Amino acid sequence: MVEVRRREHETIGAMLRRFTRRVQQSGVLMQVRKKRFYKSAPTRRAIRAGALRRTEVTRERIKLQKLGKLNEEERRK
Repeated sequence: MVEVRRREHETIGAMLRRFTRRVQQSGVLMQVRKKRFYKSAPTRRAIRAGALRRTEVTRERIKLQKLGKLNEEERRK
């Protein structure tokens, strides 16, 4: 934990600059950002469900394309 004490005759702005510099040098922000945006690995069940979903969408798209019901805009997606 970073701690900064106010020096004698030091302005609040100077103390705040010293504090932010100390926080950046300590690497606390990097650790917090890593924890904040951490995404756990998907389970085997979730991976399989996603794969099945993709294959179903692909099959449906091919079917619609063969029937001529797929618009040009939908083909590009």
